[in-house]
Amino acid sequence: MLHPEIKKEENIAEYIILMYQIEEIVRLFSFDEAAVLSLLTGDGPSENQKMTDLREFYRTFIQDMRDQGIEKVGHLEELKEIVIELIYLHNTLLTLVNDDKYKSICLEANEDIQAFKIKSKLEKNHEVEVVLHAMFMKMQLKLRKQEITAETESSMDRMRVQLAYLSREYKRMKSGEWNYIQN
Repeated sequence: MLHPEIKKEENIAEYIILMYQIEEIVRLFSFDEAAVLSLLTGDGPSENQKMTDLREFYRTFIQDMRDQGIEKVGHLEELKEIVIELIYLHNTLLTLVNDDKYKSICLEANEDIQAFKIKSKLEKNHEVEVVLHAMFMKMQLKLRKQEITAETESSMDRMRVQLAYLSREYKRMKSGEWNYIQN
């Protein structure tokens, strides 16, 4: 099984969505550590170091949720901080960098985002949060094998493109590959 921290380095949006899913699993299993670990890592022996590390990651994750008081709803502080970074990056790409391609992508997805905001009662949330929520919801629907209409799929795809671009730029920013102020 892939360690979630590896996903964090590869694609920040996929990491956030994965962490949201793990939060939901922990809640679904009422914080039963043994049940969560069994589901997420299997029941086999943890003789190899990667499996031991993965199980420790999940134990810490569960404890962090308890410590932060998000047993019923909410997200870990670390995830909220990453979302804030993505919002800042989004705003930077639109204003300081004046990234025409990103502006175009955002314009294409805007109507879909606004419609999703209303349907999901997320009117007060930033569009980056809304897109993350939409992609999380899409993943939930697919896991439950619920049908997604062609229209909804098309709408979600436009939002996915925006999130993919933002995730790519986030990775570039974090790696130091590119300095937005100087470019």
